[in-house]
Amino acid sequence: MFQLHKTIVSEEILDKEFVCNLGACKGACCVQGDAGAPLEEEELQILTEILPTMKKYLSKKGLKAIEHHGPYTTNEQGEYETTLINGEDCAYVIYDKNDVALCGIEEAYNQGDISFKKPVSCHLYPVRIRQYTEFAAINYDRWEICDDACSLGKEMKVPVYKFVKQALVRKFGQKWYDELQEIAEERERSK
Repeated sequence: MFQLHKTIVSEEILDKEFVCNLGACKGACCVQGDAGAPLEEEELQILTEILPTMKKYLSKKGLKAIEHHGPYTTNEQGEYETTLINGEDCAYVIYDKNDVALCGIEEAYNQGDISFKKPVSCHLYPVRIRQYTEFAAINYDRWEICDDACSLGKEMKVPVYKFVKQALVRKFGQKWYDELQEIAEERERSK
């Protein structure tokens, strides 16, 4: 672990390799697990505001779950997360013709209908952030459904921090990311 401004960063995001392999996993991270995607407080209003525009991109089951539970829920710790369909799939999940789970929010963004790409926690995956009072902890999340992504990342030699560059810049800014990259490059030179 090392400190970068008000973040504590796991060295695993520099050392581990990762590239999503949707052809292999079929988007399992959107449909497996026991909780919705973590949401930041400022994302709650965004989801509420964009919902009318996104409806045409969502499944009937997803819309029904959102109508019943709202565009987001809270877990037992009081943290916000995306609504689930019957405690399983994310309510925002959609499927392509190959039965690959995709994000309905991201599809609306890709079509130019909204300016919000998707929750930052989804954009950052496999990086997970835990916010504390004085700092944020940035960790690599290992999940067996992503084994193919780890293999592809190793084959392509793409470290986690480079795979999620756009999301890290979105969350912490370009200056923070540039400093992270300098640390990574210095580590590489010293090996």
